[in-house]
Formats: sequence, structure tokens, C-alpha cells
Amino acid sequence: MALGSYKFTVKAENDGQQLRTFLRKEIGLTARSMTVLKDSDLGITRNGAELRARDILYVGDKVEIALPAEINDITPVPGELDILYEDDHLLVINKPADMPVHPTKVHQTDTLANILSFYQNERGESYTFRALNRLDKDTSGCVLIAKDRIAYSMVKPSVRKIYLAVCEGEISESGTVNAPIALDDGSKIRRCVSMSGLEAITHYIPVSYDGTHTLLALWLETGRTHQIRCHMSYIGHPLAGDDMYGGSLEHIKRQALHCAAMKLIHPVSGEELTFHSDVPEDMKALISADPDPFLLIDSLDPAERSQQQENYPSDQ
Repeated sequence: MALGSYKFTVKAENDGQQLRTFLRKEIGLTARSMTVLKDSDLGITRNGAELRARDILYVGDKVEIALPAEINDITPVPGELDILYEDDHLLVINKPADMPVHPTKVHQTDTLANILSFYQNERGESYTFRALNRLDKDTSGCVLIAKDRIAYSMVKPSVRKIYLAVCEGEISESGTVNAPIALDDGSKIRRCVSMSGLEAITHYIPVSYDGTHTLLALWLETGRTHQIRCHMSYIGHPLAGDDMYGGSLEHIKRQALHCAAMKLIHPVSGEELTFHSDVPEDMKALISADPDPFLLIDSLDPAERSQQQENYPSDQ
């Protein structure tokens, strides 16, 4: 039983393309996703007839992609979900701190994925857990989940996220940390800035300073593990509560990091959607301002940020 379908009309700029090229360039499908859809009954059709990956498309063709049924094999566990948005394709959840997103060897049943699995069962639904942003266990805020592989591929390029972080010390000017990140020697978790690492770029704007801590709004060009935590420690301003990267546990017992706002283009309607999550109480206790995430998400536009960058190249 299919979950539904996506329908596309081939435009002039795609005239003469092979199906595989159209799916890769216009929809963003991976080779694996194309194989899964192709192998399902009438997975991809043109005007009702089955299409092969090498077939040529012509302007005006009606292409339909039927979504095969999926089995959700994550252990369902009852729990509370703070749902910010949901439709047939997307789900945005406000994740609290102290909750892993995915099951791991250490966390088998206490994750967001477990609770969402239970939620699916209660609604008679079944889809693979596809989180487009993977927040650390102790990072709070917006998590975007796609309910099918087409939605995942189409929405991914449009997603912009704004983080709020409480850092130690005073940061008085906006800047950019452009420093590659690698796994730290001797650790399976901790990251470090290293010339052998992967490119990592973090933009930030100071929002307020209370004499001890600076509240930053941050936007990432890359999505490396622990990127904000590693970069802020690298420039001498670790996150409050982030003892892994040199932060103090005196005022908060987890890294003071929150995914506060998210903007995206809906994969079906084409509508621009914006969501926000209020700053948690443990972070509010450290700051003197309560910023508007909707204003912040526009203030961190890449074109504007390029006018006020300060680079911190790697020295390792």
C-alpha cells in the first residue's frame, strides 16, 4: 500500500533530460531512493505508464512518484511531544534538553524517535524516522522530520536554522569562525579544530551581555558534529555548561544551546514556513534579553553576514 504520491509536470528547462537526471537535479533524490521507488509497483510513471531511469522526459509530461509503504522498526515508547507543526509531509518538534534524537547503544528507548514511533502507532501511521537536523542530546529546540524520502530530498536545501547560545565572557562584535573540525585524538566524541578536518563555518551575532555571559545568535554554513560548541571554545568563549569544551557547570548543567528558529520552503506547496521555539527556562536564567527568533532569522541572511565577517583560521 502506497503512502501517497508526488506529481510533477516537466518544464521546458527539463525537456530532453533522462528521468534519473530530473530526479537528481530537480528533486534531489539519491541513487538509493531512486532504486527503492523504481522497484516498487508503478513507483515512477509518466502519463500512467511505468518509467525507467534512462527514459527521456519531454516538456508537459506528467510524472508521478508513488511512495511505497514503510515499516517503522523503532521501539515505540509513550511520551510527550511538543509539536510545532505537522502535515502529511513534515513534522517539526520542539525537543527538550536531556533527550537524544536517535537510538544508540546507550540510549535504546529514551529518544525522540521512540516517542515519535509510539505517536505514529496511535495514529495508524508508519514511516521511517528522517530527522533533517540532529541536535545533541542536551541541545534543545526545533527538530525537522520528513515523513517520506521525497519530502526529505526536496526540503533539505531550503532549511535555515538559527541557534541561540550562552557563551562565557564578553563577545561585543559579530563575526565568523571559519576553521575545519576533526575528531579529537584519543576521543570518540569530542571534536577539535584541525587542518586535517572538514570545512566548518559558523556565523554569530551578539544579542546581549550581562557582565558574565554573552547571548549569541548563530547561523551555520556547514553542519559538523559539535560545530558551535567546538568553534566557540576555539575562540575562547565556550558555552556555559559545556564542560566537554571548557565551559563551567556553575550556572547550568548542560550546554546552553538552543535551536530557536527554522525557515524552510514546503516541498509541495512551495510556501515559505517559519517556526520558533521559546528559550528554555534554564537558559533564560543566564541572559538579560529574550530575542525574537523571527527577526534573528532574517538578520543572519548570508548576503548581510558577508559584510561583517571576522575569520579565525585554524592554527593546528
